[in-house]
Amino acid sequence: MATRSTWVRVLETIYRMLTYLPRLLYSLVLLFFRSVNQRVRANLPLWRMEIETSEHVRLAVKAFKWIIVPASLFHIATNLLFLGENALIFVFCAQLVFLYSSFVPDLPSIFRKKKNKTAESLPWHKKYALLLFAPLLIWALFSGMRLDWKTTEDFHNFKSLAVYAAFLLICGFFLFAGFPPTIGGIARTLSLPLYGATGYLTHLKVDRIW
Repeated sequence: MATRSTWVRVLETIYRMLTYLPRLLYSLVLLFFRSVNQRVRANLPLWRMEIETSEHVRLAVKAFKWIIVPASLFHIATNLLFLGENALIFVFCAQLVFLYSSFVPDLPSIFRKKKNKTAESLPWHKKYALLLFAPLLIWALFSGMRLDWKTTEDFHNFKSLAVYAAFLLICGFFLFAGFPPTIGGIARTLSLPLYGATGYLTHLKVDRIW
């Protein structure tokens, strides 16, 4: 009876989260990109930001409902039944990774330069640092630090996706693998890049990359 009531509470929480997720996500993403736009004086029209944000949020929420939520419930159930482990915290963090990954290809856009510029391109490690550590670099920008890194790379391609997924795999290994390795640790290590790659692919789908 207690187990049944626990699952009822979990499902009710998921339902409430899905009800408010689209509006909350849209508001947060639009606020962020408006702030960045003003900071770098990009003069991107508000109507364009609203349209792009709406399109990305709509597909991200759809993928969240039909892919991430079922995968999360499966992950929780299998961990509980076969490993006796509570995976709620990991699944919640993985869902945040999915939502973040659904917008991450656009984050380095403030460091983008036009292809007809004559300035030299960044070395590959600096170029992908703009993608992998975008939140830190944007925070540095808002803190007043000057970073003269510019690249023609727009990160809307499968090569950038592979680099991003590999980065998440490495992060997952150090966070969850443990020693000696366990089945649960290996599952979490492999799951993290899957959640992230799903979000990245969702973004690329909106932009008609595939």
